[in-house]
Amino acid sequence: PRSELGEGNPAAFHGFCSTIVLNNPRRRNALSLPMLQSLRRDLLHDVKSRELRVIVIAAKGPVFCSGHDLKELSSEDDVKHHSQVFELCAEVMTLIQKLPVPVIAKVNGLATAAGCQLVASCDIAVASEKSQFATPGVNIGLFCSTPAVALGRSLPRKVALEMLFTGEPLSAHEALMHGLVSKVVPEDKLEEETMKISQKICESSKSVLALGKATFYRQITQDLDTAYKITTKVMVDNLTLRDGQEGIEAFVQKRKPVWSH
Repeated sequence: PRSELGEGNPAAFHGFCSTIVLNNPRRRNALSLPMLQSLRRDLLHDVKSRELRVIVIAAKGPVFCSGHDLKELSSEDDVKHHSQVFELCAEVMTLIQKLPVPVIAKVNGLATAAGCQLVASCDIAVASEKSQFATPGVNIGLFCSTPAVALGRSLPRKVALEMLFTGEPLSAHEALMHGLVSKVVPEDKLEEETMKISQKICESSKSVLALGKATFYRQITQDLDTAYKITTKVMVDNLTLRDGQEGIEAFVQKRKPVWSH
């Protein structure tokens, strides 16, 4: 069980898009311990590359990700092993938001429990019309408490709690309406739409995007006054970046900016 790392680099891109594919369809791309270890490794693989601009997480098979491998959570394994699984999962989910580049979930199928958590943890999510999202742990006696962290930060509270209390799935369009995903497209347009977003991101300065992403997640949990204090300082810091000045100069001179990243 593993994820696969690949690269997409259309000629129009400035830099490259790294694609990570969950590749264990026979096990419904479950986030087993080996899968989580592989996913963490692949997320960090090119993180220091100056050319990396976007990471896309996709999956093979009809299920995007079914969540944890329940065989690993049986009484045959001890508490230490169970803790290792959940702690690594939390590390991977928080890592996604700490990376200096945007991470896009490309969802084509069912995303349940920790799989739904993975979608909610990504910066952007593009889903096909056939996709569904659920946190059904309550139905098997294991409440989706860790998925609830990401879900509760992506969805209105009452929508998240209905999913958590009932285990009933959201359709792709319901997920879009409530903010769990960014866009819903026909299945045959999923790759095109994901690459369209990636390409647009690739046209911007990596250093500016890294600063902006880090600041967004830092301020979003703060009260209004603190959030404005943080972002006011960051706007000033942004102006000290070479690309910050280049962008303004290019706008004034009516030309395309030449980013140094």
